[in-house]
Amino acid sequence: MENCRVLVIEDHILVREALVSALGQLGFPCEFSVASCGKDALAMIEDSKEFDLVLVDLMLPDMSGFSLVSILAHRFPAVPVVVVSALADEASVKRALKAGAAGFLSKSMSSDQLVESIHTLLAGGVVVTEGGSTPVSSAARHGKRRSMESAAEHFGLTAAQTRVMELMVEGRTNREIADLLGLAEGTIKVHCSAILRALGVPNRAQALVLLARQGVRG
Repeated sequence: MENCRVLVIEDHILVREALVSALGQLGFPCEFSVASCGKDALAMIEDSKEFDLVLVDLMLPDMSGFSLVSILAHRFPAVPVVVVSALADEASVKRALKAGAAGFLSKSMSSDQLVESIHTLLAGGVVVTEGGSTPVSSAARHGKRRSMESAAEHFGLTAAQTRVMELMVEGRTNREIADLLGLAEGTIKVHCSAILRALGVPNRAQALVLLARQGVRG
């Protein structure tokens, strides 16, 4: 990789500096940006949209890290969002991955483990650590993404419609989808209508049944 742009979202200065220092060992040039809250991070990504990796702490001063992960995953699906947190219990890991995280790293892991995990993530893998244990790759999220992309291609959906459909499958309301994607609720309704037409069904319930038969589930 010629140059990697990384955004670190962490409100504790010492932790931010430690992460940046550890990632300096990746073996290729990296450009680091930092944000201390979700609002600043969203503004930076909206302005740039060129980050290769985003690291997010769960305990932010202005919003839940889980909510921020969900927003980032759906507004910027091409950018891997990774949680780096001291809360590495099973429930937190599952919640972060369900929200759209590409990985979950414990703050108790060593620098070598962090570097190894980041290499895996940048190569398109999924990494989960619990309590600083050795990273374990998971293909579950990739399988879900492949099923979604396959269904979208089959029904001729656009990228925007695919993102809306993914949130529909998760059981999100139009208002929640609008908030996550940063769009007007009216725009979401237009996308939903287009999705139903493409699937050839009259309502959302039947759309979910049809998608489940295609292997697409929340």
